[in-house]
Amino acid sequence: MHRLSRRSVSAVLRHGGTRYRNPAAPISCSSPLCDTVGERDVKGRWYSVIGKNSVTNSSTQLSSKNGIFIGNRYESSAAASDSSSTPAERYEYQAEVSRLMDLIVNSLYSNKEVFLRELISNASDALDKLRFLGVTEPELLKDAVDLDIRIQTDKDNGIVSITDTGIGMTRQELVDCLGTIAQSGTAKFLKALKDSKDAGGENNLIGQFGVGFYSSFLVADRVVVSTKSPKSDKQYVWEGEANASSYTIREETDPEKLIPRGTCLTLYLKRDDKGYAHPERIEKLVKNYSQFVSFPIYTWQEKGYTKEVEVEEDPAEAKKDGEDEKLEKKKKTKTVVEKYWDWELTNETQPIWLRNPKEVTTEEYNEFYKKTFNEYLDPLASSHFTTEGEVEFRSILYVPAVSPTGKDDVVNPKTKNIRLYVKRVFISDDFDGELFPRYLSFVKGVVDSNDLPLNVSREILQESRIVRIMRKRLVRKAFDMILGISLSENKDDYERFWDNFGKHLKLGCIEDRENHKRIAPLLRFFSNQSEEEMISLDEYVENMKPEQKDIYYIATDSVSSAKNTPFLERLAEKDLEVLFLVDPIDEIAIQNLKSYKEKNFVDISKEDLDLGDKNEEREKEVKQEFGQSCDWIKKRLGDKVASVQISNRLSSSPCVLVSGRFGWSANMERLMKSQTIGDTSTLEFMRGRRVFEINPDHPIIRNLNAASRSNPDDEEALKAIDLLYDAALVSSGFTPENPAQLGGKIYEMMGMALSGKWSAPANFQHQGTHPPSPTETLEAEVVEPAEAGGQK
Repeated sequence: MHRLSRRSVSAVLRHGGTRYRNPAAPISCSSPLCDTVGERDVKGRWYSVIGKNSVTNSSTQLSSKNGIFIGNRYESSAAASDSSSTPAERYEYQAEVSRLMDLIVNSLYSNKEVFLRELISNASDALDKLRFLGVTEPELLKDAVDLDIRIQTDKDNGIVSITDTGIGMTRQELVDCLGTIAQSGTAKFLKALKDSKDAGGENNLIGQFGVGFYSSFLVADRVVVSTKSPKSDKQYVWEGEANASSYTIREETDPEKLIPRGTCLTLYLKRDDKGYAHPERIEKLVKNYSQFVSFPIYTWQEKGYTKEVEVEEDPAEAKKDGEDEKLEKKKKTKTVVEKYWDWELTNETQPIWLRNPKEVTTEEYNEFYKKTFNEYLDPLASSHFTTEGEVEFRSILYVPAVSPTGKDDVVNPKTKNIRLYVKRVFISDDFDGELFPRYLSFVKGVVDSNDLPLNVSREILQESRIVRIMRKRLVRKAFDMILGISLSENKDDYERFWDNFGKHLKLGCIEDRENHKRIAPLLRFFSNQSEEEMISLDEYVENMKPEQKDIYYIATDSVSSAKNTPFLERLAEKDLEVLFLVDPIDEIAIQNLKSYKEKNFVDISKEDLDLGDKNEEREKEVKQEFGQSCDWIKKRLGDKVASVQISNRLSSSPCVLVSGRFGWSANMERLMKSQTIGDTSTLEFMRGRRVFEINPDHPIIRNLNAASRSNPDDEEALKAIDLLYDAALVSSGFTPENPAQLGGKIYEMMGMALSGKWSAPANFQHQGTHPPSPTETLEAEVVEPAEAGGQK
């Protein structure tokens, strides 16, 4: 309830109907123009559509159902002779308001600087409401004052004033809107428009929640609101303090503080928050949060201009100049900077996303992109669209020309590339995958929605159904934009895109199964038939043989190792194209895609490779001929391999080591071993089975086949099997378990092959008549193994 001092009550009883005036000094507004800051609906609104109330000798009943209070107000009708201002009436906040205010100040807003965004949005609402009502009530605009917002600061005293020339508030509206949290004048106004059949459907008032005004207490100890409604001939002052249980309202009588219309909000900042009173910081916040508010915002800034001023001459120089009277004297001047203060328009940039895309030129899109995101290069592509229906929003998306954070920063979802606006008021650019998945975090742009509340927090974004719908449509538009680059006649543009952002799309294959059909056509790979220029999956499918059923690929560390791998031999002979996956993420991406246009992806380094040319009779004959050799080799290798089989993929190599169908490939095993924080205990489990495949047409295998039948325990034959396995291990992309032992075997074979090859002829020429050395016979004996080793 409001309270009257004993002096006020005694004055009323003593003078009957006379008005008692308190000599307390009025609270001033630091701005030369004291206008209105209409409270937003998304946060509390200061004005409402309640009609003007009589205030003389009246008893006002305020309903507790509306969350206010019930109390009586008394005013006298005559001024006391010793008073200079009206008494300040004190009102009690409703009991729950103080608790709510504490929650709002300490919990609802995680960033203090949003107070300015909230109050500017309220001011914009007040101007919007005045302009709307002025159509049917022209007398509201009788005071020819420009519709604008002005912000002035006093950094020495820590004061910020925000002034608008909007609708203002009456005394009752002050009580209704500033004394009750979540009681929004804008919300009432919109409801009245909705209920009225004659009201137009176009309105763009920002606020609809009713708590924005109280964000001022994030930074202020005391807040003074001076407001003048065109519906009233009096100006009132509302004053409240942080953590207080009451506020005061009084009439403004100081002629110097009277304003023609609007509201002036004055914040007396806390000691720790006086930095917000610096003009430069206010200007920065306005440009960041309220750059696209539809009304002009002026800030009080220090400016300067240069001028020439005369310099007093030195007496000695003046005497010297006086000696030569014939010469014309030139006055000495210097350039100085003259400082002065003036209003400066802060929100000059117009929101081009509100314009018709057909009316915006490419140069305007590029200029907006560079200015908004501090870029120096034109974007590769842009997309300007409006989404209507269940959710309405406008957006402009861009694909940058280069990756700003480097090609290695692929998995960082926290970027400031998407700027979210609600009714042209900036909300946030700090998202963690709410609007775009992290693999599309390189896309930049602005999104402006009318359906989100202004006080958007991360929790609201994560739970909002509206945001989920927006995300789907934004992702779809982003893919359409990237597809447009890939279909462009200028292939260099997509090459630049792929070089910078190709890994992002591959990451999308892993993380976003719903959009596989959109991602797959955008992928690019090298192949055995295109080693210099990358091809798309569509081009691969077009080049497939009529009898080819699958898409073949091999994962290695480079194009050079891929084209020389033994797995490729038979496919190259059959002129089948094989994709080279040389990026570490490629193999996982392809495995997640699984298929493209009903063609399965097949790894040619895995077992059970089907090339579509099976000859069962031929296979049966070969198995009968080499079956004993396979068992013999398996017995020698033991647990190193799961089995020994006849290969259908080799033509020139004697053997190869293939991976099991469900285990890691050699490339994946290499990558997992190189992980900094990899779990070595899982390597043995995930490595899977290995199959040793032999080429029955190779001379080495035929010789070993003969050895298995004639002398299976021959030490040289068994050593040859060990060396074959180690050689296959390396040529297949695996890492030898004991490289030193492998090196020793190679050195031993080289010693046998080269023994006496060059030293024997030299000895023969030196001695002349000596008989042939026995080493010559030894050399002849090892010629065949040496040649076989050369084919290895």
